[in-house]
Amino acid sequence: MFVSNLASTTMLDGSALKIGIVQARFNDDITNALADACIAELKAMGVADDRITHVHVPGALEVPLALAALAQIEDPEPFSALIALGCIIRGETYHFELVANESGAGVTRVGMDYHIPIANAILTTEDMPQAVARQTDKGRDAARVAVEMALLLESLA
Repeated sequence: MFVSNLASTTMLDGSALKIGIVQARFNDDITNALADACIAELKAMGVADDRITHVHVPGALEVPLALAALAQIEDPEPFSALIALGCIIRGETYHFELVANESGAGVTRVGMDYHIPIANAILTTEDMPQAVARQTDKGRDAARVAVEMALLLESLA
């Protein structure tokens, strides 16, 4: 079986896709920038506004539950891919590791349980400057990953 390489963003056509985004509000300056970059990139790949569902949750630990709720929606059609947006910045306690590990595992579990591609753009950084440095590129990357994986799974079906 031959499956073409869709890695070039110039070849990614998201016009037929339905995308769900779950954005954590914690560290909202960063997550808003992630969302802005992500949505702009989705639109650049042809995903229409009315084909993007964007919901907010309090923090990174709540992202997997909202992703699972979106993954269960099939009326009128299921989502082609989902995107997780958040920002976890290391502090002085073990809480960083707990939130980073559990949110990451939850996102992965939802993707596997519901057989839906999920682009995980929950940033895990040492400090705010690292988060700011990554917010735009990671938002765009999440959009491209979601579209590429949705198209790949479609081609393998």
